[in-house]
Amino acid sequence: MKITKVSVDVVELGPRSADLLPGSGRTRGRTPRIVPIGSQHRLRYTHEWSETDKPVFEANELFLRVQTDEGVEGVCTVFGTRLTPEMVEVLRATVVGLDPLKREEIYQRLHLGTRWVYQPPGWFGHFDNCLWDIAGKAAGMPVCRLVGQVRDRFAAYHTGEDGDGTAEHYLHMIEGVREKFGITAYKFHNYEGARANIALFRRLRRELGDDYSLINDPVCSYTLREAIEVGKVMEELGFLWLEEPFREQEMRQYQELCRALTIPVVATEMLMHDMTICAQWLLAGATDSIRVSAARSGTTALLKMAHFAELYGANVEINGPGGLGGHVHVQLGCAVANTELYEHFERFAPLAREYGITNPPVPVEGYLTPSPLPGWGAEIDWDFVGKHTVRSY
Repeated sequence: MKITKVSVDVVELGPRSADLLPGSGRTRGRTPRIVPIGSQHRLRYTHEWSETDKPVFEANELFLRVQTDEGVEGVCTVFGTRLTPEMVEVLRATVVGLDPLKREEIYQRLHLGTRWVYQPPGWFGHFDNCLWDIAGKAAGMPVCRLVGQVRDRFAAYHTGEDGDGTAEHYLHMIEGVREKFGITAYKFHNYEGARANIALFRRLRRELGDDYSLINDPVCSYTLREAIEVGKVMEELGFLWLEEPFREQEMRQYQELCRALTIPVVATEMLMHDMTICAQWLLAGATDSIRVSAARSGTTALLKMAHFAELYGANVEINGPGGLGGHVHVQLGCAVANTELYEHFERFAPLAREYGITNPPVPVEGYLTPSPLPGWGAEIDWDFVGKHTVRSY
């Protein structure tokens, strides 16, 4: 089997009534902007979304397609601008004519050769995911069974929808997610600061009970002292982990934090495109678990990180859906022993259906089940994709 073609179809999502530009038939774009968070003692920032009259490229979804001379095609989706035409051209020049089943040889060539084609680490991850799709289809089995299945379903936690940050909002939202999906775990993105977070966490633990799982991700809004203070309370309240309390560039502070807490610290979200750096962080005692994503590094690198962490006695925790509306990370979550939960965002399954994936995974009784179809198991309406493709490269 040989790779014959690498291409991208850019699918423009249909207009939503709330986002439709007046008289244009085009969707309104959203642009993130950096805004300060109130603090009398130091500078802190977060982001908020502002509307723009210019439709942005990230309103589109990219379908990366790798075709072979035996008619087996590998597919993975790419969000936004993370795979440029220039990157695809480098891929074509390197991989066309190679055997897609020699994934490790291709991985080593691209990984070790990244410096020589002037690309950032992890740039070929989506292509690597396509090779795993080809392998599963050629073998007639889903990727989780191809890797070696360890569980039949993958438990989920819910992320986002932090609203006004009040306990009343969280209790209402958590109950809605539990009723709709059966999910009994939640991760906070709350920027109100350490003191407010401690009061919030104590109240929610009282009202939710000890059986509900809680995770805290303050998204770089703590100081080291605040992270230790909140982390001690999280230990008392039985939280699962503390994620990214400050920027990953501050390795020394993460080392101090890991030494100070018994609760796992999960760092490297902004580094997870680079397998080698993540391994160094674990070796240096700057994180207790490695944040991973097949959308950032590809499946081959993710599995290498998982196996390394397992031998080190650590977990990897998977970030977001990973491609194809969640299929990629559900499959991998059922093939990696040392990971705990799938990160669920309610908007991803409906969004996947909008751009042509007809069977995105949805939690049932708190769990996601991998598709039994070969490869990643996504069913794609290619007629719909063809009609809504605005350009290809």
